[in-house]
Amino acid sequence: MKRKAQVVNKTALLACLLVLALIGLLPRDSEAKQTSAAGGPQTQEGATGAPRSAHASAPKDFTGYWVSVVTEQWNLRMLMPPKGQYSLLPLNAEARGVADAWTLERDAGIECRGYGAAIIMRVPGRLYIHWADDDTLQIDTDSGSQKRLLHFGAPARPPADGQPQWQGYSVAAWAGMAMGRGAKVPGPAGNLRVVTTQMKAGYLRKNGVPYSEKATLEEYFDNFTEPDGNSWLVVSSIVTDPQYLTGQYASTVHFKKIPDRQGWDPTPCRADQVR
Repeated sequence: MKRKAQVVNKTALLACLLVLALIGLLPRDSEAKQTSAAGGPQTQEGATGAPRSAHASAPKDFTGYWVSVVTEQWNLRMLMPPKGQYSLLPLNAEARGVADAWTLERDAGIECRGYGAAIIMRVPGRLYIHWADDDTLQIDTDSGSQKRLLHFGAPARPPADGQPQWQGYSVAAWAGMAMGRGAKVPGPAGNLRVVTTQMKAGYLRKNGVPYSEKATLEEYFDNFTEPDGNSWLVVSSIVTDPQYLTGQYASTVHFKKIPDRQGWDPTPCRADQVR
C-alpha cells in the first residue's frame, strides 16, 4: 500500500506540474531547450537530410496496452454522476441550463456523446496504442469501442468538407521539435502534443454536461518507468469551448502499462453505464 501511494503521489505531482505549465502558471524556459536523442528530439531529419517519420523520430514509446488507474474524482468517474452534478467544471449559464434539462431518454440513439474525444480518456477502461502507419498513432479504447487517429505532419485544420466525428480530427507533434524559423512545438520536450478539433457535440460528464462542436481539446502525453519496472502513462488535457465554458477545463488521468490484452472488454457506447 505504501509503494502504491508513492507511485500515485508521483504521478499526481508530475501531472499537476504539467497542467500548471500548460496553462501558463509555470515558466517554460527548460521546455524550449533541445536535448539529445536520448532525452528529446533535436530534428526531424535523418543523417541524409531526408525527413524522418513520426515513428522513427519518436522520443518516447507509448505503444502497448494500458489500464486506467482512478485515484482522483473517483465518485465522478467510477459512478454515474447524478443529474445536476457539475462541480469543478467552468460552465456558463447556457451549459448549466442544458445539463439541468438532461434526461437519460434524450440519449437514445446518440449514446456515444459520453465517449467523445474531449472525455474518452477519463472513461475507465483499457487502451491499446499502436502505429497505424509511420505517421499515424492509433488509440483504441475498449470502453465504447472508440478509435482515435493522431495525425503527424497533417494540416492544422481539418479538410473543409470534413464532418464532425466523435473523436474529431487530431493533429499530433513531438513537443520541443523544431517547427522552422526557430519555433518549436509547445510543451515539455519529448511529450506528445495533440490538438483535436471538429468534434461532434458531446458530454464532459455523462449526466448531460455539454461541450459543443466549437470545442478544442489540447493534450500532452508523457510516460515514465518506476524502479520496480512499472510503466505509467500520464495524459493532461485542456478543453476550451467558447459556447459552454467560461474558461479552460484542465484535467489529468493516468494509466498503468499491462503486458497484453488480457481483460480487454469491448463495450458499445452506453448512456446508463460508467463505461
